[in-house]
Amino acid sequence: MRGYLAAGARAGRQVNPELQQAVLLLVALAANGFAAFAGGGAGLIQFPALIFLGLPFAVALATHKVATVALGLGATARHLREHSLDRRFSLFILGSGMPGVALGALTVLHLPAAAAETLLGMLTVGLGIYSLLNQKLGQEYRPRNRGLQGYVVGGVGLFIIGFLNGSLTSGTGLFCTLWLIGWFGLDYRRAVAYTLVLVGVFWNGAGAFTLGVLGQVCWLWVPALLAGSLLGGYLGAHWAIAGGNRWIKRVFEAVTIVVGVKLLV
Repeated sequence: MRGYLAAGARAGRQVNPELQQAVLLLVALAANGFAAFAGGGAGLIQFPALIFLGLPFAVALATHKVATVALGLGATARHLREHSLDRRFSLFILGSGMPGVALGALTVLHLPAAAAETLLGMLTVGLGIYSLLNQKLGQEYRPRNRGLQGYVVGGVGLFIIGFLNGSLTSGTGLFCTLWLIGWFGLDYRRAVAYTLVLVGVFWNGAGAFTLGVLGQVCWLWVPALLAGSLLGGYLGAHWAIAGGNRWIKRVFEAVTIVVGVKLLV
């Protein structure tokens, strides 16, 4: 840990420890509040901030993954009160995505990061534009593709998204949200609930565990990040439930486009 702080100081970013913890708390609160509303994108703010404050890429990635589990816990505390999750469908999402998460986390250090993030950025911007051009997308709950073939295709899509979730840093929760809407016919409110509870807690938890075992976590920074993520997740989920599908759709579009542009730049 001293090495990380020394690296930050050499780069001209020496920060008072108390101020540093306050900054981490505010960053986590803002990042995870928006992510809980839109259904993903916490890495847009939180991950670059950890690097800016002095953590190496691999350590920042592992620390970010650990902290985002609290986003799911905070959102879960709010969404479970609405009883909007189907148990069998939840198990299907977990079973399809978590093997991909583990595989992605195992291969993250071997991926060409620049090329992968450029491609992810283009796809993420495309998600926002697609949603923007389809005004009725995700506004009504119309279940579909619930037969064998639909579940097979849907499961493959979730496995691929899980791989991206384990290997890359920003925006993959947004992919899951739109996949649940586009393929399975969920509305935005339900899709965001599934993404935050299942991706936020279990997918991110699997990725955090794998990266924690293989790599290194900056545990001194984790408490402030967890507190901000937990509160931000709860508040963002509350705003999403109160705002309804139309507002969630608009925030989703804004976050996807900003996240995509950030990855490209």
